[in-house]
Amino acid sequence: MAGHEAGPSDWLTVDQQRIDQFAEATGDHQYIHVDPERAARTPLGGTIAHGFLTLSLVPKLHEELAVVPAGAVMAFNYGLDKVRFLAPVRSGSRVRLRTRILDVRRKNAGRLLIAAEATVEIEGVDKPAMVAETLSLYVLGEGAS
Repeated sequence: MAGHEAGPSDWLTVDQQRIDQFAEATGDHQYIHVDPERAARTPLGGTIAHGFLTLSLVPKLHEELAVVPAGAVMAFNYGLDKVRFLAPVRSGSRVRLRTRILDVRRKNAGRLLIAAEATVEIEGVDKPAMVAETLSLYVLGEGAS
């Protein structure tokens, strides 16, 4: 599976309502995210999504791309090795995901750890919004009990 590439996913719109909901859920109400008038007076030209909002969209965008090991009964986010936010996601932009499996390791009996590169692209922007090395732990049928 190492080297397998998937994507792109379907486009997903990151609108101001989604940004505001993320701000409310996390308590991060920095004006560049939630105040369109004030943010419009910055070099950003308007509000942008939180970097962590962009990161949190990866599981949703990944749904249609996922390569699930045979016999897997559940999966967990195991962590991240590296995350870089390279370009702002402006309110109203559409994003999509591409993935590439970097490594597959047997963690222990009944568990596989998959490291993948996740790249979130912004429609009409050359530079990706984010590149992250994600870790997913899959529990196989024999390891579920």
